[in-house]
Amino acid sequence: MKQKSRALLTAGILPLLGACASYEAKDKVQTMSSSVPSHHTANRGFRNPPGSPVREGSAGEMLGFILNQLLSSFKIPVPSDHVLGVEEFRRQLAQASNPSVTWLGHSAFIIRLGGKVILTDPFLGETAGPAGFGPKRFAAAPISGAELPKADVLLVSHNHYDHLDAPTIEAYPYKADIQVIVPLGLGAFFISRGYSKVIEQDWWDDWQSGSLRISALPAIHNSGRGLRDKNKTLWAGFGIYTGEGSIWFSGDTASGPVFDEIGRKAGPFDLALVAIGAYEPRKLMKGAHVTPEEAVDLVKRVGARSAIGMHWGTIALTPENPFEAPVKFRQAAETQGLGAENAVVVKIGETVNLSAGDLALPHL
Repeated sequence: MKQKSRALLTAGILPLLGACASYEAKDKVQTMSSSVPSHHTANRGFRNPPGSPVREGSAGEMLGFILNQLLSSFKIPVPSDHVLGVEEFRRQLAQASNPSVTWLGHSAFIIRLGGKVILTDPFLGETAGPAGFGPKRFAAAPISGAELPKADVLLVSHNHYDHLDAPTIEAYPYKADIQVIVPLGLGAFFISRGYSKVIEQDWWDDWQSGSLRISALPAIHNSGRGLRDKNKTLWAGFGIYTGEGSIWFSGDTASGPVFDEIGRKAGPFDLALVAIGAYEPRKLMKGAHVTPEEAVDLVKRVGARSAIGMHWGTIALTPENPFEAPVKFRQAAETQGLGAENAVVVKIGETVNLSAGDLALPHL
């Protein structure tokens, strides 16, 4: 029994650290790309763009890191003001304007833009792993999957458990109505769970409905939900465009030359939702996650005027202090000329009402 539990725990955390990936059949899903770009591999998998950083360190170092994370019993002290109370969360959500963004923790947002409601990476469960095993969140989600609002679009950046959360996806009550947009290989996950409007995108693919356009954009990361399916589904960020403004959602990513291309071809953006956490030890994480300082650099390179930090303060995936990321993020924004006032840090559950017309962030 102990061996089975340890195996499940290992299976839960390995994908989050880029050691595995997953593949889902695509025969029932509309696939929007017909060419075979350089990030596709000969064995029907995927790889990062040329010039991307790669993980350093031996397999032994990675194993030691994983075991340390699995066996650690430390309790993370959460500041009292880090998570909004349920009543305040509900009050703010009920009064959310268009445009606005509501942070649900980690990379999960409710975005209201151009009269549409968009959900991103709704990980709202207790653990990031299979069958309840894996890293546990230390900051509670302010809402459950069953309580999520009726939305027009669901975006999922990749299939790691802290982004593609099966219990949340299964509990969502509006499966027949929402348009699901995912990277290549992830459509069947949703089809098998009762979703009827599912589109897979390759990098640079567009989907449009009225004034809303969604573009899947390159990211430097990996994918996986098991031990034998490394990088068999694609990972991505997203450009979200309406006549009201544009948002770049980074997904999980490292830094590399491709972001200059994103800035030229897909930018500029009014607002970035950018990952800033889970970056230590650098030897092992440099090929998958940016530091807060690198996150600011990406924001500038894609041409975003301001940014909200995500992928921090929710679940302990790596050993750095989870509350140092937002401090470094704002310091780096000041040092790099973005301006600390344009590197916004919000509480879990907080709604930020944006200025209509230019998506200007209030100076929080």
